[in-house]
Amino acid sequence: MAKKTKLKKPSVRIVKSSPKKQDGFLFQIKWGESYTSLFLGAVVVLVALVLVFSFFKSKNTQTGLSSDTNLTNETVLPQSYTVKAGDDLWSIAEKIYGSGYNWIDLAKANKLENPSVLYVGTKLSVPDVKVLAKTVEVKNTQSKNTITGNTYSVVKGDYLWDIAVRAYGDGYKWVEIARVNKLVNPNVIHSGNVFLLPR
Repeated sequence: MAKKTKLKKPSVRIVKSSPKKQDGFLFQIKWGESYTSLFLGAVVVLVALVLVFSFFKSKNTQTGLSSDTNLTNETVLPQSYTVKAGDDLWSIAEKIYGSGYNWIDLAKANKLENPSVLYVGTKLSVPDVKVLAKTVEVKNTQSKNTITGNTYSVVKGDYLWDIAVRAYGDGYKWVEIARVNKLVNPNVIHSGNVFLLPR
């Protein structure tokens, strides 16, 4: 008969680990990160509040300025304007508002399907709108040398833009001067050239 051998149970030894120190370097970093996050969050909120405050403050300042300038520069707008020969919406807007950019308001108020076509004698109603960027200053600086005739003799230093401003009060009319005079290169004009000015 075979002998039975008894197996011994392995002895299990339980070792209690010593508690880690809470003062260690890693614990300090975590503590520092939480406070750093809290601090940065507070800075972001503070910056956002300053930006919102300054936005509303500047908005109120701008509206205050515009209302003051309207009070000091009050001009009575005509209720209507009768189109004359040579008029276009840009020049009409400059005469009425001092800004050619208000031609859009004239076109909308009068429901013009093709704003580039105006007929002499047409009565346009003038809306009371905010004046856009001034464009009259360029016109006024050269008003002393206004061109009234149907022809113009070029002098040294002239440009088509300047000639158009002096002749029509609208620099963009240089295109018409170039077209009527069949200029191949509108950037090159010579002293003594005589240009036809369509009216």
